[in-house]
Amino acid sequence: MVMTKILFFFLILICAMFYVLYVWDFALVLLIVMAALPAVMFISLLLTKHNMSASFALKDEEIPKNIEFPVQLCLTNNSFFAVGKAEAHIEYYNVFNNQISAFDIFMPVQPRNSQRMTFQLSSAYCGIIVIKLAYISIFDPLRIFRFKVCKNIQTQVVVTPDIHEISGTITETERTDDESNVFSENKPGDDPSEVFGLREYVPGDKLNRIHWKLSSKKDEFIVKDYSLPVDAPATIFLDLKCYDDSDMTLAVFDTLIETFISVSQFLADNERFQTLIYYNGSCNRFVEREIHGHDDLISSVSELIRSFTDNLYCEEPALYFYSDPNISNASLTYISSYADPKMLSCISSDTDSEIKNVLIVTDQEKKIAIQNDSLDSVRIIPVIIGMISDSIKDIEL
Repeated sequence: MVMTKILFFFLILICAMFYVLYVWDFALVLLIVMAALPAVMFISLLLTKHNMSASFALKDEEIPKNIEFPVQLCLTNNSFFAVGKAEAHIEYYNVFNNQISAFDIFMPVQPRNSQRMTFQLSSAYCGIIVIKLAYISIFDPLRIFRFKVCKNIQTQVVVTPDIHEISGTITETERTDDESNVFSENKPGDDPSEVFGLREYVPGDKLNRIHWKLSSKKDEFIVKDYSLPVDAPATIFLDLKCYDDSDMTLAVFDTLIETFISVSQFLADNERFQTLIYYNGSCNRFVEREIHGHDDLISSVSELIRSFTDNLYCEEPALYFYSDPNISNASLTYISSYADPKMLSCISSDTDSEIKNVLIVTDQEKKIAIQNDSLDSVRIIPVIIGMISDSIKDIEL
């Protein structure tokens, strides 16, 4: 574009010399046209600049990992001047690491018209993908001038995590709430407040469980199975504090969240309801969410991901434990990317749980395993990035 301006400047000089050397009217007209043309280009492009707008359109606000999703750039030109070439500079990044990727889209823009350009994106990691239109460069037909319009327009899409299968063990606990209103759909129990099912009498059944009215109609003994309360308190604490800002940050956050959701889903599948605790960046505090099924879990994870901002701020997890030092439950699972000795000591000595698991996301399994010798009641399990199922296949909850 600089060469075009230089060339046009020399053309005007040549026309001016031509006008000085020759007295023909044609020389004057040529000089006026050549001098006025840049002004006309500038004014038309300036009018176009103030009559252009842009926006993004997304088909879905939440998409799975590793799946391409379409993004439409909608460009509207309300002026009477066409733009032969517009250059849109697109940037996008995941809020969990802020490493910006960029590309350009080239398109003509018709006058008094709206145009849509569709491009595809995907993400190998969960989180929030921020898509930003940094600017659109528009040029006049002679490419003498350029203006940047529609600056800093952005949208975002939530990339949902995957749930990994876990082949762990659910330990029977004595901390089941006998007054719970939640009962097992798969196992009978001893709670007479609700009947689990009816079956034929077998030797050894208690006589007070015989359904006498139904037995008299069927001419055989029918026994009532009572229900089993399943409201055993389990807690999963997710520490999303960024301890190491590096090229592995995005992979660490992805593994943290997928470990979190996978452990929770495993508990829910085994009728062990739980409380999820995590830092909500929107309200700047730790929140507790009770999980009674898959829908509750998906809602909580979506809230968790959406709450994070570019600064990745998260309070120290110790603040939560110090504010509530008497955490009591059947099992406590603490998930972090850093084996903080003070936090491990706090979990070991100050929390009242039958089972205490600390899952540390790392790529250095041996280094984490050495620290386990000094903690009697806590089981430290390294979760290798990208190997969640293999890392916690023997977890006891």
